[in-house]
Amino acid sequence: MEPAPPIEVTRLLARARAGDAQAMGDVFSALYDELKRAARLQLRRMHDDFETTALVHEAYLKLGGAQLAAQDRNHLLALSARAMRQVLVDDARARKADKRGGGQDALTLGALANAGEAAAVEVLKLDELLDALHRLDERAAQVVELRYFGGYTEPEVAGMLGISESTLRRDWRRARAFLMKETAP
Repeated sequence: MEPAPPIEVTRLLARARAGDAQAMGDVFSALYDELKRAARLQLRRMHDDFETTALVHEAYLKLGGAQLAAQDRNHLLALSARAMRQVLVDDARARKADKRGGGQDALTLGALANAGEAAAVEVLKLDELLDALHRLDERAAQVVELRYFGGYTEPEVAGMLGISESTLRRDWRRARAFLMKETAP
């Protein structure tokens, strides 16, 4: 299925912000396949018990549904990637707090390293690291969030952030270096 045109999504978001309750549903309908693709990629990396549809719906609820104030398609996709991250972190926290000792699945930074490094980081640790990276370099943290949690390619992320692909690759290298340094023994 072809992705929804950015201009149409932006118009629908403007209608939703103006109080059109149906418009937000139309936005998510237009982007649903793209959001499911991002969720599927994330869950494949994590081997999580979440189902793709459940993650997309939980992220929608986390975003506030019709109360969402996204400005355009790219902003909504970025917010959705962040919401998916938050849903998965909340789930990991709940499993960690489980009295029966429910374990949590590990995320690997091998995908971040692009060199096959097998550093494993728990979901909560990755969340802490991204928060620290966000304080140091907000755009680099956004790059990680969109690439890792959103499952978007370099050209897609560059377009979403309005930067060149070479700038994106520099941010990606800087973010990976920070994350690998912080997870090194």
